[in-house]
Amino acid sequence: MKEQSKNNLLLCDTETGICEMPGTQATTEDTNIAASKKPIKLLYFTDPICSSCWGIDPQLKKLALEYGHYFEIEYRMGGLLPSWEAYGGRDVNGPASVAQHWEEAGAHYEMPIDGDLWLEDPLPSSYPPSIAFKAAQLQGEEKAVKFLRRIKEMIFLEKKNIARWENLQQAALDTGLDAAQLKADYEGKAVQLFQQDLALARQLGVRGFPTIFVTDEADNRILVYGSRPYELYEQALLQLHPEVVKQTIDTAYTSLFANYPTLTTKEFAVLAGKKTSEAEAYLQELSEQGRIGKQASKNGALWKKF
Repeated sequence: MKEQSKNNLLLCDTETGICEMPGTQATTEDTNIAASKKPIKLLYFTDPICSSCWGIDPQLKKLALEYGHYFEIEYRMGGLLPSWEAYGGRDVNGPASVAQHWEEAGAHYEMPIDGDLWLEDPLPSSYPPSIAFKAAQLQGEEKAVKFLRRIKEMIFLEKKNIARWENLQQAALDTGLDAAQLKADYEGKAVQLFQQDLALARQLGVRGFPTIFVTDEADNRILVYGSRPYELYEQALLQLHPEVVKQTIDTAYTSLFANYPTLTTKEFAVLAGKKTSEAEAYLQELSEQGRIGKQASKNGALWKKF
């Protein structure tokens, strides 16, 4: 990858698997992270427009199916793009500089990403969708996670500018949220909650995304930074909780789509233990038989439970 890509906030480095914020230091201060009800917590700093975070969704879905009875994920927003003005300079040439990189990132992660968004309707900031997610959390974590998934589908596959309220509102309606309440919280409580996330990120020395702190009830902590192979997430769990027992994944398509109503080809391949090419052929056959739905995009499909 070109050196410029490594220094550009949205040109996430596919070699390291990190969307890094410039000007931050690689220091981590101690903080008290409250223990969860389950013995392990994944404190996950992310951003709705982080391509590397989209790239690890297959690993996290597999981890949840195999070990989800031992851990919960606490989502925190990191604030990847405050504004283009804040990142002006020789290494950042505006939204157009991101378009080609997103195409490359999609190919690298085998996840559908359409970089044309940055040429057609670029986001001025990732703060609006981040604040919207914090507003969604006020209506329940489960709905908030569905909302985050939906806005990621919107931006990566559908080229929808998720900084626009109309798109956030539609995502709320799609995921069963009260859109009116979301707007009220988006303009109120959620702003402060987002600022708290940013403050915690600074306290912990978070300098890029994805950043996951795997923690136990004694606040022992293992950092998994950037997009990493599945085995590293698994090893972190085993290191903190050696007695964990892996659950066997039911790889029948009906079972996988019951857990995750939408899946990319790569996600299905990882969960079903298939090569990506095999998964694509199988999913296409199911689609032609009318058993699942298919949403085509420029660089890959999203498969949907009927």
